[in-house]
Formats: sequence, structure tokens, C-alpha cells
Amino acid sequence: MKHLRPHALLLDMDGLLYHGEQPLPGAPQLLRRLDARPHAFITNNPIRTPEQLADKLQAMGLPRPDPRRIITSALATARWLAHTRPGFRYFAVGASGLDAALREVGQPDQDTADVVVIGEGPGLDYAQLTIGINLILTRGARLVATNPDLTVDAVRAGRHLVLPGGGALVAPFAAATGVTPTIIGKPEPLLYEMALAQLACAPGACLMIGDRPDTDIAGAARLGMWTALVRSGRFPPGRSWPELMPPPDYDTIDLPQLMAELERDFPGLLG
Repeated sequence: MKHLRPHALLLDMDGLLYHGEQPLPGAPQLLRRLDARPHAFITNNPIRTPEQLADKLQAMGLPRPDPRRIITSALATARWLAHTRPGFRYFAVGASGLDAALREVGQPDQDTADVVVIGEGPGLDYAQLTIGINLILTRGARLVATNPDLTVDAVRAGRHLVLPGGGALVAPFAAATGVTPTIIGKPEPLLYEMALAQLACAPGACLMIGDRPDTDIAGAARLGMWTALVRSGRFPPGRSWPELMPPPDYDTIDLPQLMAELERDFPGLLG
């Protein structure tokens, strides 16, 4: 159940604070105001490490967040595996941020891995698929995906592109083996719960701000968090709310509008 007033905030990153290499309106002001407030960033993107994401924001001219406040789906996956399978051996498919997180707590081993972890980014080819499938079928390795997003947005040379997400990349492994993957990222609860524990905050006293109804908002609402949708990413202004999806407490065009509404309803929440 929600408390009367939120006092901590969780924020998505891509599509909320920036697109590609460009900051979105209101992002600099929001980050500066949050500096003295309990907050954390949670992202389904497993490609970059928290340090690399902090550097990315700084390179755009945004205030550099403390990397300890950034929890990626790769980091959450590594922490979950370390807790549930101490000393695990893994075979990972995805960009370097995933391997960096897993290597801190596990051992890469494509021959005897007990878990196959699928992230995002370059890396999936016929050989990788063959290795992963056989680890699952012959060694009983568990299939884990960092996040369920079927597609993600990107900007390359000024052009908007739609790229395959973790949900698309894990699909051939699931299809070939008949195994249902364990999903770590939003809207599953683990990413939110790790951030809430880090902030020592109950769900009902925390506001989740994101740009996707199916991940950011849906997962937070299931936990009883306050929710705010900003239509600056995949879900544009004017689009009808998806049926059977829990509506957000705030539904705004951009960050400046959200900040004004939060200041009206909860003075001092943003610092």
C-alpha cells in the first residue's frame, strides 16, 4: 500500500534522461535537484557498466551521477546469481558490460557452465547459439536473460534505429531447448527490490519515473510504488494507454511538466 508521500525516487535512463547522445529537456535540472535526495537509477540496458553510464551522462553535459547509484540489469543478474548459485560458472552472450558484471562474482566457462546468460548487444551468432543450446540440453545449465525487452531504441549517425533487445536474443535459445528463461530486469521485481533495499525504502514510499508502460510502470505498480510516465521515449504523447496495464499516478509529456506537478503535490520531494 502506498504511503501518503513518496520520499525516494527510482529513475530509468535511456528515453527519460537522454536519446542517443542527446540529453532530453529537463534532465539537467532534475539530476541537479535530486543530488541531495534518496534516489537510484535502474536500467534494463546490460551493455554498459555503471561507470560507463555515468561517463556517458557527463559527456553529454549532464551532471555525473555516482555510479553506485546505477543498477543495470547485468549487475542485478550477477548479484542474483551470486546469491542463488555461489561460485557459478557461466557462458554469456552480449556486450562487455554483462561479462564485466558476471566476472566479478562468477567464472566464465563455455565448456562446463551451469548458467547461460543472455544480454544485449553484439555477440550472438550460430556458434554462440550452438554452445548455449548444448550447455542447456546436455549439462542442464539454467537459461537466464538480463531483460525481456524485445526491441530497444538507438541513434546511429543521427538516425533512429530499432535494435533487438534481450527478449529477442534469448528467444532462439528458449525455442531450441524448450526451456523458459529466468528474466531479471523490469518489469520483474528484482531490479526494483535491489534499488529499494539500497535506499532502505518501502515500495509505497518510492516514486518510479520511466518512459515505458510495459516495463518501468507495470513492474513498479505491481510492487505498490508510486509511478510516473514521461512520454519522451518509446511511448509518445497522444497514444492510448494499453489495455490491462496499470495506469500511472502521473502521465506527462516531458520532465519539466512532471517536475512542476511533483513540486505542486509534494513540495521538497525533488530537493
